[in-house]
Amino acid sequence: MKLLVINGPNLNMLGIREPDIYGKDTYADLIARIENYAQTLGVTVECYQSNHEGAIVDKIQEAYFTGVDGIVLNPAAYTHTSVAIADALKAVSIPFVEVHISDVDKREGFRQVSYVREIAQRTISGKGFAGYLEAMELLVAEHES
Repeated sequence: MKLLVINGPNLNMLGIREPDIYGKDTYADLIARIENYAQTLGVTVECYQSNHEGAIVDKIQEAYFTGVDGIVLNPAAYTHTSVAIADALKAVSIPFVEVHISDVDKREGFRQVSYVREIAQRTISGKGFAGYLEAMELLVAEHES
């Protein structure tokens, strides 16, 4: 099984950006946890981060043509604004789980709006880095069923 983990804007700044909300672990720490867990699950994983909406759309479209079986997506700020990312996900019909490190439903009102939630297999919010691992498990279980 082949998974793609996509992280949106500012997630490359983990450990620096608002550590009281996002924690002190870095983006490199997150990627290491994801890659190690992929080995445990026996799956292939590619991790991708971009601060640019169009690049994320391109990566989602590319996933269709490269045989990706599932996507773990943290669209970050684009969660609340990007019809383009939602449309790309609809276009490729690859199962995906929406992930947020913080509990967006308990933050500012604008963060409680998600353009991808209604089309996601599931949304995992507020579980820190562990949310990514849970999303991977869910996608693997769905793929194997």
